Amino acid sequence: MINVSDTSLPGVVIVESRVFDDARGFFMESFNARDFAEAGLPTHFVQDNHSRSTRGVLRGLHYQHPSWQGKLVRALVGTIFDVAVDIRRESAHFGQWFGIELSAENKKQLYVPPGFAHGFCVLSDVAEMSYKCTALYEPKEDAGVLWNDPDIGIEWPIQDPLLSPKDEAAPRLKDLPPLLAPH
Repeated sequence: MINVSDTSLPGVVIVESRVFDDARGFFMESFNARDFAEAGLPTHFVQDNHSRSTRGVLRGLHYQHPSWQGKLVRALVGTIFDVAVDIRRESAHFGQWFGIELSAENKKQLYVPPGFAHGFCVLSDVAEMSYKCTALYEPKEDAGVLWNDPDIGIEWPIQDPLLSPKDEAAPRLKDLPPLLAPH
């Protein structure tokens, strides 16, 4: 059983699974196709990714086009600040963002649908995150938006993040090429 909470961006939702805690630890189903279908969420994921980063690392804002990916994101170790940005030009929420702290402790997940850029920064000494994708990664379709674009105005909880050269050089939202709407 899952609890799904809407966010300020339609389609971006917080997913909380039922957690069974006892003296030995905990158990939870992080994904159950029946529960996801009943909540109106995707049930077909084709790729699982796992990343490890250290404090101050910022990865993003990434998207794939035209083979858009939906992502179900969670922190397995540590704490991250996870962000989704609506980059669908036809959307009433174009350029708006939503951010949430995901941690091994709170066990929350964030579903980021196709048509959104995604990024996160690490708040703990180390963080490992896992995310399920609705489409396979296509290197030629890999793209991004500048993490600190003033037109988006994300309130990142870190200063001077450690970035990849690709993320440092990403274009601003206003300079993105025309994007085909997700299916």
